[in-house]
Amino acid sequence: MIELVAVIVLVGILAAFAAPRFVRNESFDARTFADQNMNMLRYAQKLAIAQGRPVFAVLGANRIALCFNAACDEANLVLAPAGANSRSSATVAQCGTAATWFCEGRPNNVSYSMQPVNPVVYFNALGRPFLNGNVDPVSTFAGLTIAIAGGGNTRTVVVEAETGYVHL
Repeated sequence: MIELVAVIVLVGILAAFAAPRFVRNESFDARTFADQNMNMLRYAQKLAIAQGRPVFAVLGANRIALCFNAACDEANLVLAPAGANSRSSATVAQCGTAATWFCEGRPNNVSYSMQPVNPVVYFNALGRPFLNGNVDPVSTFAGLTIAIAGGGNTRTVVVEAETGYVHL
């Protein structure tokens, strides 16, 4: 009987500390969105090299989207490699109902900022980053820093200027 009471007390103590982690998911959402940003930028660079044409990463205040032109018209949307985007409520709100488009929306409980502000970046066939309006081979792209915060944690995604290397 004493063992049973001790186990119940230990489970109660663990539950008191673990339960808030399951209820508050800001840090999980921030980590997921940072990973999505990093992976989407890496995919854009690799797709540009593989297909030998520019791939645009359009970063806005509430989303990141990949397209084959800066306008992101329907004929030039990059398809998600897994067949569909996350279909989260934030993605549907920011990217519309095109489930196969490689676009992800910012979760409501996550802050999202970048320097330069809301850039349109493209990777050329060699994987080199350019700002929209630059003409290959002259690039004024000086790097991109994306800060994603939630739950007291901040993750920073960086795109290097000359090589386009994407890292945390």
